[in-house]
Amino acid sequence: MERLVERLEKAVERLETVCQGPGMCGEGSSKGVAQYVQAFDALLSGPVAEYIKTSKEVGGDVQKHAEMVHAGLMSERALLVVASQHQQPAENAFSALLKPISEQIQVVQNFREKNRGSKMFNHLSAVSESIPALGWVAMAPKPGPYVKEMTDAAMFYTNRILKEYKDVDKKQVDWVKAYLSIWTELQAYIKEYHTTGLTWSKTGPVATEGAKAAPSAPAGVAPPPPGPPPPPAPVSSSTDDSASRSALFAQINRGEGITSGLRHVSDDMKTHKNPALKNQGGPVRSGPKPFTAPKPACNANPSQTTSPKAPPLLELEGKKWRVENQENATNLVISDTELKQVAYVFKCTNSTLQIKGKINSITLDNCKKLGLVFDDVVGIVEIINSRDVKVQVMGKVPTISINKTDGCHVYLSQSSLDCEIVSAKSSEMNVLIPTEGGDFTEFPVPEQFKTVWNGQKLVTTVTEIAG
Repeated sequence: MERLVERLEKAVERLETVCQGPGMCGEGSSKGVAQYVQAFDALLSGPVAEYIKTSKEVGGDVQKHAEMVHAGLMSERALLVVASQHQQPAENAFSALLKPISEQIQVVQNFREKNRGSKMFNHLSAVSESIPALGWVAMAPKPGPYVKEMTDAAMFYTNRILKEYKDVDKKQVDWVKAYLSIWTELQAYIKEYHTTGLTWSKTGPVATEGAKAAPSAPAGVAPPPPGPPPPPAPVSSSTDDSASRSALFAQINRGEGITSGLRHVSDDMKTHKNPALKNQGGPVRSGPKPFTAPKPACNANPSQTTSPKAPPLLELEGKKWRVENQENATNLVISDTELKQVAYVFKCTNSTLQIKGKINSITLDNCKKLGLVFDDVVGIVEIINSRDVKVQVMGKVPTISINKTDGCHVYLSQSSLDCEIVSAKSSEMNVLIPTEGGDFTEFPVPEQFKTVWNGQKLVTTVTEIAG
């Protein structure tokens, strides 16, 4: 009963917050505010407010990240107000209007990159992978499926959070549910008000670069100071395409008159009838130009052509072994390990690493041509965004996860044959099983699947050509 009363109190608080926003309660307050702006305010006062509240309870980097996300949502609300009061602008003006949103997306993603050592890195990654969903306003004709695609990109990290905290910290589980509900509700919102793209007003002036949103934003968390200006988000060119097609059809409809503007070429201007022209201005090519590799674009600022390489690192930071930016290092060894320690291997190329003893978990991130040999892992070995890596288990490991990786060979030991291998968005994966003679037998991990509807549910099987 106490729990029910508490939930009712929260519902009342939320309704009061909604009523404080512009156009959310009563006809008088909604004057001048479009219905879809009011609906977006409801989303801000509902799922977004719950996400902000839960992030505050988690605290630390998660709370800071949430404030950045909120700032991005407020920038999006400002654009919705502009769209509700103006007609659709030209592409260059629309790009300028999108700039605050794209800037805030970059701020959110940069925060994750600058805090790779954070204990809440999975939380930061889940948000960073899905925050481009704010760019739905530039997508046509399917903004809803775009948001769904971006939400799916966060699932890999939210599943890891749920797995880690499921029976440990309910607050973390609530955070995942609150965050994902934002995008679920946003998809429903888009389906109702912006099915084929951002809805613009049919009346009023055409929106310009300096167009401003008149109504103030609803009550909520104050946005953080703006970050450095990144390049604007990509903009759908459907308007320009339509204009180009219209111009093309207009030309075609001219009939025979379409050739009236062409220049007549007389016989004395034709090289096959006037050989003297061939030697003017160099040799004449016959046939198509052969393929040449594209040259890299010149950088106007020579000082920015190459960024300085980060120094190689192999050190123990708290309970985390950090192995970063190693190149052509063939004798990296971590020997003084403890059960509670983890290893994070980042941007290592053409190197080998051996980890002795028993450790909690190992993560390979953005590595290329890396060889990893380890004894025992009590948790999970994760391979993310890597290429051509080889992993050998000498002892035991319960789970190996391969994600967004091309080329991965996993050598199992006799005691690790019960290991679970989970893969997604990866290719060229092989598992090598030891034989009695000391050799290994190689088995490819399927990459291609077949899904059919059996009348009640979808049934997925490995295709024959995938092994």
